[in-house]
Amino acid sequence: MNRLLPLVVALLCAPLFAQAPSQVAAAPAFKVSARAERADATYQVGEKVTFTVAVEEKGKPVAGGLIDWVIVKDGLPTEQKGFAPVVDGKATVGGSLSEPGFLQLKVTAHRLDARSKPLAVSAMAGAAIEPTKIPRSLPVPEDFDAFWEGMKRKLAAVPVAPTIRPVKAPLPGVESFDVTAPALGLPISAYLAKPAGAKPKSLPIILTVHGAGVNDSSLGGSASWASRGFIAMDMNAHGLPNGKPKQFYADLYAGPMKGYRYENRQDREKGYFTGMMLRLVRAIDVLTAQPEWDGKHVVVSGTSQGGFQAIAAAGIDGRVTFFAAGVPAGCDHSGMLVGRIAGWPKIVPVEGGKPDAAVLEASRYVDCVNFAARTKAKGAYFTVGFIDTVCPPTSVYAAYNQLPIPKEIYDDIPSGHSHSQAARDGMTKAVMRHVGR
Repeated sequence: MNRLLPLVVALLCAPLFAQAPSQVAAAPAFKVSARAERADATYQVGEKVTFTVAVEEKGKPVAGGLIDWVIVKDGLPTEQKGFAPVVDGKATVGGSLSEPGFLQLKVTAHRLDARSKPLAVSAMAGAAIEPTKIPRSLPVPEDFDAFWEGMKRKLAAVPVAPTIRPVKAPLPGVESFDVTAPALGLPISAYLAKPAGAKPKSLPIILTVHGAGVNDSSLGGSASWASRGFIAMDMNAHGLPNGKPKQFYADLYAGPMKGYRYENRQDREKGYFTGMMLRLVRAIDVLTAQPEWDGKHVVVSGTSQGGFQAIAAAGIDGRVTFFAAGVPAGCDHSGMLVGRIAGWPKIVPVEGGKPDAAVLEASRYVDCVNFAARTKAKGAYFTVGFIDTVCPPTSVYAAYNQLPIPKEIYDDIPSGHSHSQAARDGMTKAVMRHVGR
């Protein structure tokens, strides 16, 4: 069918999209958009999900045409696909799912360009199917708590011994510091900031952590939170020195750290993310030793890999009182066992339809579905993109549903792996509510 598509487009669309000679030189704007028919994009298992598609040219609905579409189960193929006509700029497509999860529509509209060559533009839309009933793919390992207690004992045997060096603050009324401290393996490396002249036992703590990639810590990020009345630390994920030229970090990411997420992934003790999570504990060691800490509030916040870290910190460190996880990674590594997609970092390789047994077992100790189940924080705030192909919404909800604490999730319906302003604002407001501001 795909090989015949240019011919189908030509036959169905040529009269509709033909251009006057004066228009040939300029490529007209051609746009397609899609959304679930319901405002909340949420449906019941087995219920028909209707997506509406709009096709415009130069800001006006096209009179007719053709779309081809496919509905996937959060990135995994289904048998739901086909072609549909466009009438007065609109088309509708339907699908369903027989289990809790997510559907995504991938739709492409076709036309002929000025030279009668096929031109295609695409869009995505998502819908949730009873998302709060999405289960975990595996239970918590019986020795999960014992494993992490053992790793924290090893960390505790390493003296905290932070080096705190004053640096020029980027905002008035703020004191800033470059901080390092030893941990297991790689050290922590961060920027710490406080309101100038803060009184002892007067300030909440916030630790902000990073998404995937290789960068230094954010001096401005920590200072911004300090200006709001926090002891704030922004920590890079890899213990790298701060303040180097951008090329320094780019070269690391293109070279020796390119595949850091796969490092020792078959070993639960030596795996890269185990060390990353222990650095969170060490960062909280440093923060809670600050004399200005109010002794009540410890917040961890991040998006993507940072969301992964936020959930992990709350799962293994009882000092965390609140965490905000935007489009979190690290959720449901074993999703493939139940016919679901796993979230980034997708550390479990699958060959011949079977996951690598050693990596799968090790991954369970750095899985957010397990960290979430173990948290004793007082609250949590998540965000999820309905068309996120990096940290799929099914995996995010699988972790969110394990939380035994007061929680809230922001359904970012039109978003992929990005953070809309509404999602960012939601995280910030949730943090401020937790500390009573």
